[in-house]
Amino acid sequence: MAPDMLPPGSVIGMLGGGQLGRMMALAAARLGLSMHVYCPDPDSPAFDVAKAHTVAGYDDEAALAAFADRCDVVTYEFENVPARAAEVIAQRTRLRPGAAALATSQDRLAEKTFLKAAGAGVAAFAAIGGLVDIDAAIAVTGLPAILKTRRFGYDGKGQRKVESREALAAAVVELGSRDLILEALIPFAIEVSAIVVRAADGSSAVYDIGENSHVHHILKETRVPAAVAPATAAAAADLGRRIAVALDYVGVLGVELFVVRKDGGEQLVVNEIAPRVHNSGHWTEDGAVTSQFENHVRAIAGWPIGSVATIAPTVMENLIGADADAWAEIVADPRARLHLYGKAESRPGRKMGHVNRVDV
Repeated sequence: MAPDMLPPGSVIGMLGGGQLGRMMALAAARLGLSMHVYCPDPDSPAFDVAKAHTVAGYDDEAALAAFADRCDVVTYEFENVPARAAEVIAQRTRLRPGAAALATSQDRLAEKTFLKAAGAGVAAFAAIGGLVDIDAAIAVTGLPAILKTRRFGYDGKGQRKVESREALAAAVVELGSRDLILEALIPFAIEVSAIVVRAADGSSAVYDIGENSHVHHILKETRVPAAVAPATAAAAADLGRRIAVALDYVGVLGVELFVVRKDGGEQLVVNEIAPRVHNSGHWTEDGAVTSQFENHVRAIAGWPIGSVATIAPTVMENLIGADADAWAEIVADPRARLHLYGKAESRPGRKMGHVNRVDV
């Protein structure tokens, strides 16, 4: 056994108690590892399946320290963990992925700057700190463009499409006038995801590339394999690996990419990265030999990576809001594998579960 490998019975700490934490706790349990979840929300879905949990704020340094002291390694299920919380954890135990990956993904300007330096294709971008920066930003990106908050924002939140200088000025004021980024609008054909796993020893693997479709800016389906040329899929996988290496990453990393079709060819533009297991990787629970959740646990525990081979073509469908009410119909389909998150209240736009349909 390698000296860095955590033996069964070790405790993995999880910052965040949502559905991603829930699925990682289930994967850890199968490997004989315990999950201790830390989250301010007493109704967190991950609490139901974790061995231990702590209800406390991410600004409660005493609670964070006590939590870290009970864990052999700590990870997170969302990228907006406060930097100070990550620092407190890292001073007392291993934090995987590391704080650098967290900081890079938390700020869209830092993320785009990092990706560009790493050699990835990205949309033209410019920082906006107020109305005075509008004309200079337009000169870089052109119009139409996408205005985004640099921090927070997901599933379409915190962003506006703008087609004129006047619309951009109004959107800048609406989004708070500072800490914004303007990105050129990419005329992409489809969006795809590379789900990368990198082990503590530096070895890595990439799942088959998935093709994503959205409804109201929320991921609705991921299809594997993606309808792209083999060379494009290989390039997406290679790009994912290079990003993970540049971040000195340990764990599962989601890389969202736009596929631009031009002159009979395909080009890749990175949209964003997520330093955690990713919604577009949920298909791996039933469609791959080893799920993204198990491989994340394996990686942060110092274990070898499991096979990422696809068992069969798979479609993952997010169950959003009332979609989950059709659970009886879903389980009647012999191809369907239902995953519900244990959330008590169904709300429009809320992810309640997902279903994988495997073509076997």
